Amino acid sequence: MQENERKLQETGADAEQISDNIKTSLEESPISEPGLSEETAVPTTEAASATEDASSAEKDEQSQEDTKQEAEKVIEEIEESNAEDAEDTDNEKRHHIPFLDYHAMSIENLVGELQRLVKNEKVQAISKHVSGIKYEFDQKFQEFLEHKKEEFVANGGNEVDFRYNSVTKRQFNEVIGEYREKRDHYYKQLEQNLKANLEKRLGIIEELKGLMNVEEDINNTYRNFKDLQERWRNAGPIPRNNYNDVWRTYHHHMEIFYDFLHLNRELRDLDFKHNLEEKLKLVERAEALADETDLGKAFRELQTLHKIWKEDIGPVAKEQREEVWERFSNATKALHERRQEHFKELEKVYEENLVKKEEIIASILTIADNVSDNHRALQQQIKEIEALRETFFKAGKVPQKVNEQTWSAFKEAVRKFNRGKNAFYKNQKKEQHQNLERKKALLGLALALKDSEDWDMATPEMKRIQSEWKKIGHVPRKYSEKIWIEFKNACNHYFDRLHAGKNRTQQEEYKNLEKKNDCLNRLRGYQLSGDKEKDLTDIKSFITEWKSHGRVPFNKKHLNSKFNKIIDALFKKVGISHQESELIKYGDKMKQLAATDDNRAIQQERTFIRRKIEETKGEIRQLENNLQFFSSASENNPLVMDVVKNIDQHKKALETWQAKLKNLRILENNRNKAVEDSEEPTSAEEE
Repeated sequence: MQENERKLQETGADAEQISDNIKTSLEESPISEPGLSEETAVPTTEAASATEDASSAEKDEQSQEDTKQEAEKVIEEIEESNAEDAEDTDNEKRHHIPFLDYHAMSIENLVGELQRLVKNEKVQAISKHVSGIKYEFDQKFQEFLEHKKEEFVANGGNEVDFRYNSVTKRQFNEVIGEYREKRDHYYKQLEQNLKANLEKRLGIIEELKGLMNVEEDINNTYRNFKDLQERWRNAGPIPRNNYNDVWRTYHHHMEIFYDFLHLNRELRDLDFKHNLEEKLKLVERAEALADETDLGKAFRELQTLHKIWKEDIGPVAKEQREEVWERFSNATKALHERRQEHFKELEKVYEENLVKKEEIIASILTIADNVSDNHRALQQQIKEIEALRETFFKAGKVPQKVNEQTWSAFKEAVRKFNRGKNAFYKNQKKEQHQNLERKKALLGLALALKDSEDWDMATPEMKRIQSEWKKIGHVPRKYSEKIWIEFKNACNHYFDRLHAGKNRTQQEEYKNLEKKNDCLNRLRGYQLSGDKEKDLTDIKSFITEWKSHGRVPFNKKHLNSKFNKIIDALFKKVGISHQESELIKYGDKMKQLAATDDNRAIQQERTFIRRKIEETKGEIRQLENNLQFFSSASENNPLVMDVVKNIDQHKKALETWQAKLKNLRILENNRNKAVEDSEEPTSAEEE
């Protein structure tokens, strides 16, 4: 009796650790009443009243039959579970290890949980945990692998060449291998022990049968009977396939032995009384479970009560057996009905979870149907998909009948998004390689120009190259930094040289400025002597000196205007016209062109003068056209006078430009003649 109380206390303590997933727990630990299959029928209700019609009676009869079948089913479940526990006394520890929500765990966390179970728990107690972890791991790793394969193909790879080395998968396989090795070793030893224990129990049954054929004092026979009971209790586990048959046989011969004890009713009645008291206690405990709020704890304790009923307590008097068993069976039935109601509530929750998951799948499909063509927006969509995936895994279980279907729909939705994402990045990589080629071309130009001395040509070209570079999009990341550094160094090299040259030029220009300021100051103080030839020579020397000093800073170019005004005033004083003064000043330019012996420079000068001539002619034509608007106006009209004055100035300027072009032609003719003269002796010699 104390042993039975201890078992119930242990059961109560253990049951508190049972997972909240009652349905899973019940499937792992079904509840039955072994050895009493003939006594498991639930009593039918009283006959229907005579006033009820035949149809109603048939319905009641069918309902009673259904109830009976349900009760028998739950008894069979208890019987199966107790048979499983009887095969391995440590097997019941599986109830004590809570089932985590493996569906919501990442593959890395699944591996970690599997390692913890294999290392810390009994190998025979974690089989269903391992199966649950392996199922979820295989599903998620397959999804992960398909995603990686799609990326590989999207990047231009051939599907048959796809290989992926996963450290996580390798760790998982190692732990699974360790678990299987431990499990196989354990069950190999267990099988030997089970066979030996089965032989012991069958031997005890044979001894029990033989007690009724021994002619000895009934008290000695009874003591031998009690000894056999004790040996039976300590005989150890046996194969589950033999469990119920062996127990039925054992109980059958126990009851025969009690009938044999009719010669000594006192001993038999004492045992019947003791067994009745113990079974009534179990009945009361079973009936009290109706008020237990924790269904997991209640079913676990009910299973233990059935086990004690079967294994530890003998039969009661025949006239009480049906009544006691009926109470115990009804208590089991009541708890079974509570379980069914609980399952219905769970199904409602699962249906709600299904709705949530379908909404999540719809949201993923909406994004998958509208994959962005912008990197930044697509990265945001990737974050949204990851958040939806996490929500999906945390949404809870769905009805078993649609579990695979829901999971497949989820995987396909995610895969559809991944295909769109991979297609975008595949196209983007193609564009990036095209951008790379364009940037390589610009880099080649920059490298070719970085040491150029033709500043007027190279500077705008380098600026154009830099501007073009900015307009080109991204290049593959592994080339990005390298090509940018090469391009930047080439540009920096050129512009460092340019700025260094400008600094030198600026220094020279400021030196020229000092010299020209000195020349301008001396020119301002110059006084004409009255000797025209001498004065012209002095003025020309000032012009020559001024031009010899070269360029000045851009913001000081107004000095040229001041110099030219003073020179024009001096020319006017000595009686030289504006056109003549311009030609005199242009004479220095002609000398420079003649000295350089540069045909290209002469051609550029000729082109420049011709453009000026055409521009001046155009201005004259425009002004003459404007003058026609004043045909009725007096010549003294200020506007008319202003236009006429303007036309005269442009005509004088045109004469000056034409005179410059004439002088340039003379220079060219003289150069050509000199070349011909230098070639004539050679020609004579050849003849």
